[in-house]
Amino acid sequence: MNARERMLQDLPLSERVVSAARVATTVLEGGEGPPLVLLHGGIECGGTVWAPLIPRLAGAHRLIVPDLPGLGESEPVARLDPPTFRAWLRDLLRQTCDEPPVLIAHSLGGGPAARFAARDGELLRRLVIYGSPGMGPYRIPLGLKVIAIRFSLRPTERNDERMGRYALHDFDGVRDRDPGWFAAFTSYNLERARVPHVRRTMRGLIGSATKQVPDADLRRIGIPVELAWGRHDRFVPLSHATAASSRLGWPLEVIEDSGHAPHIERPDAFAAAALGTALRPA
Repeated sequence: MNARERMLQDLPLSERVVSAARVATTVLEGGEGPPLVLLHGGIECGGTVWAPLIPRLAGAHRLIVPDLPGLGESEPVARLDPPTFRAWLRDLLRQTCDEPPVLIAHSLGGGPAARFAARDGELLRRLVIYGSPGMGPYRIPLGLKVIAIRFSLRPTERNDERMGRYALHDFDGVRDRDPGWFAAFTSYNLERARVPHVRRTMRGLIGSATKQVPDADLRRIGIPVELAWGRHDRFVPLSHATAASSRLGWPLEVIEDSGHAPHIERPDAFAAAALGTALRPA
């Protein structure tokens, strides 16, 4: 059993590859109920990062969990720019959802998801964004920039741990809660981080998805939008979310005792926040 399989072991998911806008895209699917699409951010291992959240959602929702083009096991594209992302997501939704889904988008996936919703909102039911730099003016924290460059140049276990300690509010607590899963997560993420096209995709995402989505686009979104944020997010501070919430009138759910990845760190609290806002009846 390889590291990816260990991350997904015993989860109620099946895996298939679909051609979305001619991009071979690996998709995890499972559960029963209204469709819910989980869109990861800039992480080399792709959609497997959602594994801790899957048991909390699969009982009431049909989950669609893709690997973004060029990450996880999905085929890369020359450039994951807004038109390419839009065509990819439109076709992916057409093939995997029989009704407009709720879309939950994390981190560097949030900006592209918001741009998509501004133009193709009729294809979605609701949108939840969290940990996303694109919701306002953003400058990468110096400490994060140093750690990210170091990891990109040398994707080692030590540099991966540095990144994890910056991302998570309680790194040791998360690792100790399920050491086997966390070891598989580290192993698979490092495996993908050493693949040239994955490294290229990450550089492109960091360059494009950290840019602010214009307020004119954000205000054009016609479906309900909610923000969810870790109280102690050091990648994209909570103040970024509170400013966007105030400016745009979008509800904000704060997940306590959590950093940049509450779906890993506090999956029960994150699921409750998502179920309590984004998945309530429209």
